[in-house]
Amino acid sequence: MGFTTTPQRFRVAVTGGIGSGKSYVCRLLEQRGISIYDCDAQAKRLMRTSATLQHQLSDTIGANIAPCGHIDKALLSRYLLASDDNKARVNAIVHPAVIADFLASPYTWMESAILFESGYAHVVQCIVCVCCPDAVRIERICQRDGITPTQARQWIDAQWPQERVRQMAHLVVDNDGTTPLTPQIDNLLQRIGDMQTDYNNSHTI
Repeated sequence: MGFTTTPQRFRVAVTGGIGSGKSYVCRLLEQRGISIYDCDAQAKRLMRTSATLQHQLSDTIGANIAPCGHIDKALLSRYLLASDDNKARVNAIVHPAVIADFLASPYTWMESAILFESGYAHVVQCIVCVCCPDAVRIERICQRDGITPTQARQWIDAQWPQERVRQMAHLVVDNDGTTPLTPQIDNLLQRIGDMQTDYNNSHTI
């Protein structure tokens, strides 16, 4: 006779490049009652509040990075921009802390623009990619940030190609400004519900 254990939690990540409207789609999901862990915002919170994280950053960057327990944002920015190696060192400290914080939280959904680059992807069972044509993304970025199309293109090119992320995702939302989002989200939640049921069944002994 078998027995039943509590299945491992089924977790979902929403990702998408700059200008894709990923955060907007997340807000629509939140209107459906889904709480979403914002990896970028939580990383900033952890750097402000975690003494352990601040100590690790101080060991890497220097004691002046966190005077009186507060991160010196200007110094951190200069360190990050100085070299790719510096950025990698900081990411190696911050990203694992964000993963641990997410796993310890009540959240089962996360939002991350750098899901694969950060290593966050391995802690979720379903990845949703929000996609949009580059021309629309550039227009959105220019309107939002007041920059030129050339600068917007540079921001896009600094991230993983959208098609690469799309191919690695389980589900896709087309947020091109023309395709209706409501039926896509309805379908998305239905498919995720089915995936979660299959996952829970496969993790029940």
